[in-house]
Amino acid sequence: MFDQLVFTPADIDLSRSPLAGKVGAETYVLGAFNPGMTRLANGNLLLMVRVAEALREPVKGGNVHAIRWQDGAYLRDAWPLQMVDTKDPRKFLIPGGGWKVMALTSLSWLLPVELDAEGRSVVAVHYDKAIAPRTPYQCYGVEDARISKVGDRYLMTTCSVSPERHSTTLYSSADALDWQLEGIVLDHQNKDMLIFEGLIGGQYWAQTRPLGDLYFAYPPGSEWRAGPSINLSRSPDALHWKPHDKPGIRPHAATVSTARMGGGTPPILTDRGWLSLWHGVEPSGVVGIYRTYWSILDKDDPSITIATQHAPLLEANPALTEPLKDQMYVDNVVFTTGIADAGDFYVVASGEADLACRITHIAKTAFDPPA
Repeated sequence: MFDQLVFTPADIDLSRSPLAGKVGAETYVLGAFNPGMTRLANGNLLLMVRVAEALREPVKGGNVHAIRWQDGAYLRDAWPLQMVDTKDPRKFLIPGGGWKVMALTSLSWLLPVELDAEGRSVVAVHYDKAIAPRTPYQCYGVEDARISKVGDRYLMTTCSVSPERHSTTLYSSADALDWQLEGIVLDHQNKDMLIFEGLIGGQYWAQTRPLGDLYFAYPPGSEWRAGPSINLSRSPDALHWKPHDKPGIRPHAATVSTARMGGGTPPILTDRGWLSLWHGVEPSGVVGIYRTYWSILDKDDPSITIATQHAPLLEANPALTEPLKDQMYVDNVVFTTGIADAGDFYVVASGEADLACRITHIAKTAFDPPA
């Protein structure tokens, strides 16, 4: 089975970054990861890689600094160290306000990387098509693209980060290289919006994952566990979304490995139903252990799960990141974000350790019903 890192921080030329020459300080690639993926008209695969670009020296003069976009410029905001909590290397918390407030140690932008048809090697890196912040609601970055092709149109959801809101934004394209920003489609904290690759009953459908600090308990003895879960929404035009009344995929009480969950790949239609790869997080340390799981959803009513497994489909692979161990800042994280049909197998794209892009070939028989 092919299972390799295909794109890492070392593969990025920061002299061609949207931030190049605009920050006033040295930067480096904290991670090149969580790639949205789709198949181009020429048969090749396209990764839309999240590039987290960070300051080489974020702590200086008793302050920790964050990069922020404003009116076409990239600024460095200084926060006194005594005001913040820096336990998580990806962000710092600003306590004391009665609710959680944070800033990021990097700013993310999206880089289109073209692979061959099976995702084994890089064909081209399209720096001229990179997507960077361009509105105030993206001032802390554009993160975690997920790409779906519905009919002849490519739709890409992203997470846009700012003090204004933590929202989901939509881009559209005719070729998956030139993207038009359509604006905000979910105006609440939502990290994982995945548009189904096909209409259901003439409507667009999407998996969503609203976040919050409060969840109500299921009754004692329930098969479900309270916490972040995967919901569903419907839309007539992919712009205006109504939450579906029935829940989607929920954490199961029988395992703590999926105590927190969220969407992974845009659902694709198979003979059995909609195949959805999603992530489950087992509480552990600061970040948790991220694994990839799968479910098959009813083709006419995706709130109905036809098949699933408690055993993970993918786990973090330390052997892959061993050559990059000096750059690692988290471990036990695989975050699957793209899937493409390749005949007898699926090409699956993931972020590995919030550091690099991993491609795995998974046989279609992995999703067959038990004999």
